[in-house]
Amino acid sequence: MGSYRAAALIVFAYALAPILSATGQAPGWHYSPLPGEGDRASLGCARGSTSTDFTCLAVRCEDDYATGLYIHSSRPGGDAGRWEMTLDRETRQMAARTDSGVYGARLDDPDGWLLDGLRHGSFVYLRHADDKEGAFAFLDLSGSYRSITEALQWCAPRVPPVEQIGEPGVGSKTDNGVAQ
Repeated sequence: MGSYRAAALIVFAYALAPILSATGQAPGWHYSPLPGEGDRASLGCARGSTSTDFTCLAVRCEDDYATGLYIHSSRPGGDAGRWEMTLDRETRQMAARTDSGVYGARLDDPDGWLLDGLRHGSFVYLRHADDKEGAFAFLDLSGSYRSITEALQWCAPRVPPVEQIGEPGVGSKTDNGVAQ
């Protein structure tokens, strides 16, 4: 490949990247570009996802600083219901309930199995339990740890700094580590 063709390919790739990420369904893990989400949510989409055919999992920092897990897909019947998941060779079914946010449904993860697996796992296969004849969507979890960590850093509670020496008249025994 000549240098002009390589340069043209690089320019094309950079020009296409914003279009793919703007749809919100680009394969892999990235911040969620859906309305109102910004960098408070991480979105991981299945291999081969397009803007019209996609299955994604979202991890977001909620308004109350809790961690929320969501399913976001183009499934015709909606995202609510039971989802079959195989995460690093461990299979479970999880309930998803309709949510009023930008994602299809919120996943119930009371024991933290899914969140821990998304952070530290290798892959996840998932499909809606009603779609027995449908194929499983494959999500590669490489890059998920960093993406989820960056989104959840906004979940740190905002508290005022606590006074180390709270009682009046009490002084420090050191001055920058040097005994007085």
